Amino acid sequence: MRRRRDRSRIVALAAALTALAAAAPAVAQVQFYGEASGARVRVMTWRDIPFRTVVRQEHDYSCGSAALATLLTYHYGRPTTEAEAFTRMYAAGDQETIRRVGFSMLDMKRYLAAEGLRADGFRMSIDDIGKEGVPVIALIQMGAYRHFVVVKGVVGDRVLVGDPALGLRIFTRAQFNAMWNGIAFALHDTPAVGRGRFNVANEWSPWSTAPLRARADATDTLNALTLHQLPFYQITPIMVLGSVAPGGGL
Repeated sequence: MRRRRDRSRIVALAAALTALAAAAPAVAQVQFYGEASGARVRVMTWRDIPFRTVVRQEHDYSCGSAALATLLTYHYGRPTTEAEAFTRMYAAGDQETIRRVGFSMLDMKRYLAAEGLRADGFRMSIDDIGKEGVPVIALIQMGAYRHFVVVKGVVGDRVLVGDPALGLRIFTRAQFNAMWNGIAFALHDTPAVGRGRFNVANEWSPWSTAPLRARADATDTLNALTLHQLPFYQITPIMVLGSVAPGGGL
């Protein structure tokens, strides 16, 4: 009986640790020993660096809830988990359709309305997004797969995207236009807050570049997309991330 209780505790602990690991990027400290007391440096795995301002999706059909959580958490100061957005949109939506094709912009609009926020889809160009200077959610087509991402910045010929599957990525205008349907989902409320979190310098870092030679339309599953992920064990100091100005990295 005691062994059974101990085993149950171990299983519960393992589940809790797994949930905790999935909830946020891995951040740790590395201590270097030398003269005096040495030094401690906060580090993040290379795998998690692209997700430092992107909520990672947990299911193949949950990019919509992860994109919405990214927009609210990192651009409008309203911390939201993917699970929270997913649960509420799924409960209020057409569950069979959601399981088959994922969430829609209408699902997002209804969720935001329940939060007291107004939002709509607009037909826009990349120039329009750059002039408005606010982050938007865009639906892109990658092969046979439709995928929600957050447009986080526009500088010259480049578009910064927060991808719930791959993290921060940079595309040329031509690359992005080839995938995008021209519809942008944006909040009407507190535009000043959104503009303050558009084209943020430390998101335009060398680690967020998309492989220019990679054909975005050559893959149709998230499993294939994640082949571009870098090794788990590579690390870089977090303090470096804020030192890169927009325009670097390609």
